[in-house]
Amino acid sequence: MDGFEILSFLRRSGEAAVLATVVGVEGHAYRKPGAMMLFAADGSTVGNVSPGCLEADLRERVPELLRSGRSELVVYDMRPEEDAMWGESVGCGGVARILLEPVEGELREALAKAYDLNNAGYSVRLNRYKSSWGFRYEAEICREAEGEDAQSREASRKASPYHSVRFEPRPRLVLFGAGPDAEPIVRLAERIGFRIAVADWRPSLVTAERFPRAELAVGSAADIVCRLAIGRSDYAIVCGHQIRRDREMLERLLAIGPAYVGVMGSASRIRHLFEGLPVPPYVHAPVGLDIGSEGAEEIAVSVAAELIAVRRRRRRADAGALRAGGREAAELASMDDEETKVVSSPLACDL
Repeated sequence: MDGFEILSFLRRSGEAAVLATVVGVEGHAYRKPGAMMLFAADGSTVGNVSPGCLEADLRERVPELLRSGRSELVVYDMRPEEDAMWGESVGCGGVARILLEPVEGELREALAKAYDLNNAGYSVRLNRYKSSWGFRYEAEICREAEGEDAQSREASRKASPYHSVRFEPRPRLVLFGAGPDAEPIVRLAERIGFRIAVADWRPSLVTAERFPRAELAVGSAADIVCRLAIGRSDYAIVCGHQIRRDREMLERLLAIGPAYVGVMGSASRIRHLFEGLPVPPYVHAPVGLDIGSEGAEEIAVSVAAELIAVRRRRRRADAGALRAGGREAAELASMDDEETKVVSSPLACDL
């Protein structure tokens, strides 16, 4: 989620910035390897790499990194037995290795390419290769998702990456029904990493003023499916609150088999809506996790939680399928001992 927001920020702005990437952890860590945060020269940030305990120290390093143009590897030992400050005061109990890189030159170009590919719907891998002056960078489409043998590709490389991080494209959430209850769902779904499309048969409800960052479509269910090119990777919520039109959209969606279909309404309404129709496992009716929600805002929270759960399960299933087929995702390359030696305080290692 943070990855795409970082790519988007850099695409919009030429602001000098430093990219922080978690490249390794031992024990417990708030963020896993691959998590990223961007520190802009003006003090603004995108993303996070901790619950707030490391960011202040990282921010202090930004001006010097921007002046020198050099990368650093910073090691934080937060184990109580090793360091009181970074252990008992924080309580995480692990070690985090964070790579800091000024975003300029080849790195900025690679991140711009990653944004273009990611925004077009491709999974993208950013590879870092060690060189005499620092790093070389490469942004490439993750071909294993398209059936290419990843092992044979990696074996053909002249050198293995020092570190790779993957940018997943944001899934799209299509809301059929642009009533008042759609607005809080749109707000939360955008914040948790979904692209949004809003569709309705009523033109007055589907406006850029109400949904400024969403794809918009107006018409019948058939028109909407065609105009938005709804496919199997999309997520959809049926919330039109009009039985005939919701039924028409539901029939179209069931014929496609999207990743997720949520249906808003009471149990009795849903029984009526699904009469004579199958209810596949990807259908969630009523929509949202059962948290006893009341009102549009609380329902939106339950929907967002369910979307996160479904998206996470799908990613794990996709990763399992790749492993079962003998195709492994890129892993962290081993670091030199002197670069990864843990000490009792933050350690900055020039690369």
